Amino acid sequence: MNKIPMTTPLVEMDGDEMTRVLWRMIKDELIKPFVDLKTEYYDLGLLHRNETGDQVTVNAANATKQYGVAVKCATITPNKQRMEEYPQLKKMWKSPNGTIRSILDGTIFRAPILVNVIKPVVKNWTKPITIARHAYGDVYKSVDFKTEEPGECTMTFKGVSGSVKTVIVKKVAGPAVWQGAHNKERSIRSFAHACFHFAVNTRQDLWFSTKDTIAKVYDGFFKEVFEDVFEEYKAQFKKLGLTYFYTLIDDAVARVIRSEGGFIWACKNYDGDVMSDMVSTAFGSLAMMTSVLVSPGGQYEYEAAHGTVTRHYRRYLEGDETSTNPVATIFAWSGALKKRGELDRSTALEKFGGALERASLDTLEAGMMTRDLVGLVEKGAAVHSLTSKEFICAIRKRLETLLNG
Repeated sequence: MNKIPMTTPLVEMDGDEMTRVLWRMIKDELIKPFVDLKTEYYDLGLLHRNETGDQVTVNAANATKQYGVAVKCATITPNKQRMEEYPQLKKMWKSPNGTIRSILDGTIFRAPILVNVIKPVVKNWTKPITIARHAYGDVYKSVDFKTEEPGECTMTFKGVSGSVKTVIVKKVAGPAVWQGAHNKERSIRSFAHACFHFAVNTRQDLWFSTKDTIAKVYDGFFKEVFEDVFEEYKAQFKKLGLTYFYTLIDDAVARVIRSEGGFIWACKNYDGDVMSDMVSTAFGSLAMMTSVLVSPGGQYEYEAAHGTVTRHYRRYLEGDETSTNPVATIFAWSGALKKRGELDRSTALEKFGGALERASLDTLEAGMMTRDLVGLVEKGAAVHSLTSKEFICAIRKRLETLLNG
């Protein structure tokens, strides 16, 4: 068959460890045989980020602004343990995801990939729950330090007009740790607009939660902005029969567990990070969750919601065939290809992305899956545990059938 042409390249951000291995397998087996793939390639592997002083991450984010659609592999954010593992690192580099999100701003939408043979742990969840995670600021852009003696910490803002505002954080009698976080009104408003717009487009109710009873000014401002922005969407919500409501995050957790799903749950940056892990795990696996960053400028960055699967990578280096789940990474590619096709008005590319997803789901429905999913399948169903390579090859067979049909 003739390969599907591409007009505009995708921004391709390669990553680390086992997901980097899967990345190459997915491209070689599921995309390149069918698509004349064009990408603007950036190596965001930890060692290359180190070599470039992390400039490669900034370049990749700016390329996404230029081309409009990116697909990203999972990457390592080094901690103390990683610094010991990679002694050549110049510094403890920041999260590449955090850097990209800061440059693009916007909102991350994460939703579980549902398969009929795998039922959620929460039995009443019959519809997907989409987490809308603010992608800027809070703890991810915070500064922190440690002190060893008694003293007083203050926080000061100096305005360009010359005004000064200072508050006492705390007086301490001994060693302490300190952290200062921030967010910007422009980013919060973009977050709110993205959530309401996504709710209208997908015909889903929108829930928003913070902890404004504790962080009365900080979280309270998020609540105020959402209420203000909602006025612009209220008529559309009413026409579509949609609901928007705000509640405290602890109340939201209880409501979510009792719900049937089928709504968008908007959260601040860290809350969304944690809750998306909780939701994906309850639906089956973090490796079965899509993640897309949508910027106010209309740029899209698709990625898997999980990490680099270090434990499997170490086995892979020892020569073992691993059974690592590639579904979320496959859906990152399919999502990016569909969006690229939509923006370039390439029906063939859009259809290919849909066929790749259908082939993946059909393979799972047939009971052919990686080891992490086998124990989640309902009793009585016939399942076959496959290695990553075997699973991707099984998807390819179904993909070829779909494309030739």
